[in-house]
Amino acid sequence: MLNQERGQSDSLVVCDVDPELKETLRKFRFRKETNNAAIIMKVDKDRQMVVLEDEFQNVSPEELKLELPERQPRFVVYSYKYVHDDGRVSYPLCFIFSSPVGCKPEQQMMYAGSKNRLVQIAELTKVFEIRTTDDLTETWLKEKLAFFR
Repeated sequence: MLNQERGQSDSLVVCDVDPELKETLRKFRFRKETNNAAIIMKVDKDRQMVVLEDEFQNVSPEELKLELPERQPRFVVYSYKYVHDDGRVSYPLCFIFSSPVGCKPEQQMMYAGSKNRLVQIAELTKVFEIRTTDDLTETWLKEKLAFFR
């Protein structure tokens, strides 16, 4: 159940993804609603597994950041209603790794080690990282998404 990739001195723990979370992510990718929505995920240290923590509907980036712990990492998949400069509307799915400065190194490693697998399972290409929850704003998100025109 536990996969470890051995480095020189540290071993990077790669957590499995909870099967229920995989199904939640699959449904989220194909949702038909046109509002902003988010899934927040965390690592269950005892089970060494990425699990669902919470789901939100009609949530702005500013509201979402209030749901993220300031001293613990979290993974977020965010469906965002993005109005382009030319008036087109798209609903990009963004993977946001909240990795605050000051969280425990052991926790940091578990999240960092598990991020790529989770991104693969969720089949997402718009992958961003924040080092403080204050960074999560609509302006920041629009700047990041501008690269994906």
